[in-house]
Amino acid sequence: MSQHLSRKRTAVLEPHVIVLFGATGDLAARKLLPGLFHLAVAGLMPTDYRIIGSSPIDMTAEAFAQHVHDVVEQFASDKPVGQQWDDFLARVTYVTSASDAMGPLSAAVAAAEQELGPDVRSLVYMSIPPFAMSEMVTALGANGLAGEHTKVILEKPFGTDLASAKALNKVLLGVFKDRQIFRIDHFLGKEDVQNILAVRFANRMFEPMWNQQHIAQVEIDVPETLGVENRAAFYEETGAYRDMVVTHLFQALGFLAMEPPTSFTAKDLATGRNAVFEALQPLDVTRVVRGQYAGYRDIPGVPADSDTETLVAVEARIENDRWRGVPIYLRTGKRMPEQRTVITLTLREPPMHMFPFDDQVGPGKITFEVGQPGSIRIRFRSKEPGATVMLGEAQLTFDYGQDFEVSKELEAYERLLHDAMLGDETLFNTARGIERLWEISAPLLASPPAALPYDQGTWGPQAVIDLPASGWTLPDKAITPQV
Repeated sequence: MSQHLSRKRTAVLEPHVIVLFGATGDLAARKLLPGLFHLAVAGLMPTDYRIIGSSPIDMTAEAFAQHVHDVVEQFASDKPVGQQWDDFLARVTYVTSASDAMGPLSAAVAAAEQELGPDVRSLVYMSIPPFAMSEMVTALGANGLAGEHTKVILEKPFGTDLASAKALNKVLLGVFKDRQIFRIDHFLGKEDVQNILAVRFANRMFEPMWNQQHIAQVEIDVPETLGVENRAAFYEETGAYRDMVVTHLFQALGFLAMEPPTSFTAKDLATGRNAVFEALQPLDVTRVVRGQYAGYRDIPGVPADSDTETLVAVEARIENDRWRGVPIYLRTGKRMPEQRTVITLTLREPPMHMFPFDDQVGPGKITFEVGQPGSIRIRFRSKEPGATVMLGEAQLTFDYGQDFEVSKELEAYERLLHDAMLGDETLFNTARGIERLWEISAPLLASPPAALPYDQGTWGPQAVIDLPASGWTLPDKAITPQV
């Protein structure tokens, strides 16, 4: 373990006031509030802390405490019982606020900071829509909530295009220093995504073949069985591309495709990811397919003529010596047959075919299944038993749950919340990286192809299926879903 990682594990956090904007929303319910409680149970919260939930919804502190209990009961692995729960809940309160009515919240934060003493730090988490971000950031500065010892986390998507991303960065840097700004993408906090770096750079068997000479195709595939449900207003503003591809999928690609970094530090990893983004070519709109599942327009709040995509498949290209000529396929969609996150490297065929094999036996693949816990599968050809030399398909599998103790694993948001309190930017985005991804997206955003209809429970329109010449890894009987 590097000295950098050792220091992170043993670091003692100063007292913190944690402000959650959007505290009554879906993300706070499913991830942030349960995550903070799990950090408390794991002994990873600061020496002392206060959590102040806030949103425009008028709610008493007692009603919010009941809400916190209910969401922890529903979504957390740690149940809200016992002394640890009592200690946690005693540090939680709620204050109603809006960008034009921040006085009570500012007073509550000041009181909590006074109570926690001179070494107190503040962490502000902004789980709010993109259109409200700039106004709220400005309000933080105007109400004394952006001091020298404050860190701010901004939830994705960071803007909705290049112009809005640049405008938001300008507003942020007018209120905070860059070291105070944490642009979150929870994909980077997933153990399995980080493990791509570990597997590649810590094992001599992988790094020499991690290039266009040996890899024919890359896929990052994130199908979802869920629909849009009650997120129609948000989805109409974003769609699948803004919600998932320009954020999660491209960020995962940055980890997958980077040059070997000098060290596992924020600066070196950001440099490596940003170099990948700089080498990404502007998207070719003819190599993008958008889809919309049947029934989407029936959701309340969705216009009858909506062209918002609930599925998108993209071919991307990286123009550098390592990846030139390798197509990279990104796909995500709602109401698809499986809930998966799969990253696959398809290997090139060997230069000589000395052995006979069934045409159904495909090329070698390295597949990272991102889950909790996840797995890595290597598919290859091997001799079948018998008197003749006939090749069949074989598989080697690493499974987190079988090879490691995963009971103490941190969920992505938990890891990133802890890192932000430490001030560690290693797994967070940079302004330049985000702006570059919007730059390469500009052709698609300016002239998107029409969203093609597809039935729920399918892999999308035929044009999606046909986009990669050699097909998608999913569906694939050789790669079974995580249970």
